[in-house]
Amino acid sequence: MVHSDVLDRAFSALADSTRRDILRRLGEGPATVSELADPAGITVTGMAKHVKVLEDAGLVVTAKVGRTRECRLGTERLDDAMAWISFYQRLWERRLDGLDAYFTLQKGKTS
Repeated sequence: MVHSDVLDRAFSALADSTRRDILRRLGEGPATVSELADPAGITVTGMAKHVKVLEDAGLVVTAKVGRTRECRLGTERLDDAMAWISFYQRLWERRLDGLDAYFTLQKGKTS
């Protein structure tokens, strides 16, 4: 099971729409901080702060390439978040299936 603080950082980072947009863009392939900043309409410094939050959460990996910083998806933490979500999705599906079975049974009794 993934430690709570790892998930807390991931979900906290994902709570911001700009950071979700960054992940969506990086899903298309690597990009520099400047390439991420331009379409978002924010400064390179502002974008670097968002990237740092994502990097600290393990959602993005960066590497210095010449004079730029290249960003790419860090899939491990995304996998952790998806595993957590999937667990609760299965849990609720089982509960809803049970509720559906109950109502079907009740409907059969009243027919």
